[in-house]
Formats: sequence, structure tokens, C-alpha cells
Amino acid sequence: MSSVQLIVGLGNPGEQYEQTRHNAGFWFVEELARQHQVVFRPETKFFGEVAKIQLSNSQAWLLKPATFMNRSGQAISALAKFYRIQPEQILVAHDELDLPVGAAKLKTGGGHGGHNGLRDTIAALSTPNFHRLRLGIDHPGDRHQVVNYVLKAPSKTERELIDEAIYQASRVLPEILAADWAKAMNQLHTKQVK
Repeated sequence: MSSVQLIVGLGNPGEQYEQTRHNAGFWFVEELARQHQVVFRPETKFFGEVAKIQLSNSQAWLLKPATFMNRSGQAISALAKFYRIQPEQILVAHDELDLPVGAAKLKTGGGHGGHNGLRDTIAALSTPNFHRLRLGIDHPGDRHQVVNYVLKAPSKTERELIDEAIYQASRVLPEILAADWAKAMNQLHTKQVK
């Protein structure tokens, strides 16, 4: 198994999107950067902001695409090509409508489930075979309300649950970087708030 060398948070750039549910992926990589005391820096050739974390003997890039959600793949493929990082060495963190608030699930491969950031990433990498961290934001109940819903801020309670899920996911970073997916999933998925 090849180790993870790139962790991407999906979201939209700009202050007006900062607190919206669609930016849960950004919140995850921001938490990793905070824990590892690194700062994101704009990198035009990668169409986003990057930071690098070091954990014992492994290191990984953190990336926040600045391309808006539906062009996320442009930033991801630019960095991956430059550093010769394979799709199976990439973890993409994103908001997930099909999981309850407070849930965080790891998954490898699969479709995009209507998520524009994933759709563009799959297209840009020419494969769905990258890892995902799905951060539950719940579903508004009506598909016509989805766009409005993901671009709104969660309630205070929901945000606390999402932050807790992000924190629990950050705890399995050593397993993620080592590509020990079974252990990472086991630890993360058994910690979930029911």
C-alpha cells in the first residue's frame, strides 16, 4: 500500500463561504495545519493554498483549492502531477449529505454522489480510485434545497458536532499517512456519535 502524500480539503474560497457546510473539507485540513503548527501559503501553480506536515517519518502536503468547488480537480491534479503523487496516495476530505452531522467515514474509490468537487476530481485524475474522508452534514430532505443548504452555515450545535468529527478524524492521521486503512477505519468508525 502506498502512503498518503496529499490531503485535500474541498471547499470554496472567500470569506462569504468560510462558515458554510460545503467547506467542511477546508475545516479538516485547517485543523491538521493548526495541530502541526504550519501555515497555508498561496501557490499559484497549484491553484490553491498549500502547507506541508511532518509526522514522525512521513510527510504530506495539505491543499485547499482556490478554484471553487466545481473546479477542484484542477488544483489537485496540478499538485499531484508536479510531485508525481498517484491517485491512491491522495485523501480528499469533503462534506457528505448522506451522512448525519457528526459522522466521519473513510472510503476508497466510488462515485461522486452528485458532489461537484468529487466529480471534477474524478475527471481531472481520470480515476475515482483515491481515498475520501466523508464529513457528515446531513441532508435537507429535498434535493431542490441542496444547493441552498450546503452554502449556508450549520447551526452552532451542528458545527460543534462537525468539529468533533473532524477532530476524531485527525486522530487517525498516523494510520492514514501509513495507508493502514483498516486500522484507521476501525478506530474512526467506532468512535462515531450514534
